[in-house]
Amino acid sequence: MNARSRTFRIAAVLSVITLAAAGCSGGGREKTTDDTSGGGNAAGSSGYTIAFITHETPGDTFWDKVKNGAQQAAKDTGVTLKYSNDPEAPKQAVLIQNAVDSKVNGIATTLVTPDALAGAVKAATDAGIPVVGFNSGIDQYKKLGALMYFGSDETLAGTTAGKRLAEQGAKHPLCVIQQTGSVALEARCAGVKSSVPGTENIQVNGADDAAVTTTLQAKLSQDKSIDAIVTLGAPQAIDAIKAKDQSGSQAKLVTFDLNQEAAQDIKDGKILFSIDQQPYVQGYMAVTSLYLNLKNGNDIGGGNAVLTGPSFVDSTNIDKILPFTKNNTR
Repeated sequence: MNARSRTFRIAAVLSVITLAAAGCSGGGREKTTDDTSGGGNAAGSSGYTIAFITHETPGDTFWDKVKNGAQQAAKDTGVTLKYSNDPEAPKQAVLIQNAVDSKVNGIATTLVTPDALAGAVKAATDAGIPVVGFNSGIDQYKKLGALMYFGSDETLAGTTAGKRLAEQGAKHPLCVIQQTGSVALEARCAGVKSSVPGTENIQVNGADDAAVTTTLQAKLSQDKSIDAIVTLGAPQAIDAIKAKDQSGSQAKLVTFDLNQEAAQDIKDGKILFSIDQQPYVQGYMAVTSLYLNLKNGNDIGGGNAVLTGPSFVDSTNIDKILPFTKNNTR
């Protein structure tokens, strides 16, 4: 191990990670802000501060993996990480502008509502602050001025999921969108529909699990022709299982993304498969790429998005992946 590696290892051990509790859900959904030090002023600190901004809805377990990846990268590179989030597009734009005003060295942000965030991202690039996109906005990040992007090709993921459902004989899938205006979620459903033309979309409130279950139960009870359900997040898959039980539906269930409970449901045969975008990798690479860009002028991807998915999880590989879901790294 060379001296630099030893220094980073010491910095990682000494660093203190502070993770604030997620904000309230429902009408009182507030942004949350974490100052996560990946070394601070301790020996081995890079001296860089990176703002990490998402559209997380408080309580959504998906974002725990994203944050875990970002925090590990901050530890490994000696970066001071400032995490903040808000599911409302105008408020997320304010968080980006706040990062610009505080003169951070780099910004990693989701671009789920690109038009609403464009002005704030431009303010960052105008100030000479490098911006990296991740998770959402694969088709828009270059236009907005982001240098790199890490995430799944959601259209490809949806199309591939649809093909697998078609092979299972599905004719009328129900695609469940849990956040209005999300380009990533809309791309997933459009991809499914391109493979199975009978796909129907339904809008639910992803911040309210009980409401999701009620909405899906009513739809499944009313329309018995629905033979597959595609949820776009693991928490909604759990809601869909309850809705199926309450309605007596025999529809096959597939989901995007994973959490420990959904992974166990794949193991138990309640979910056919998951289309995983590997959120831990998204968080890790977004922070690491900014560190390398600031330190060495590196760019990753050769001008193209770096894909973290789709990666399929089903009965053939769930035994290997299930332990990692318990660690919140997969």
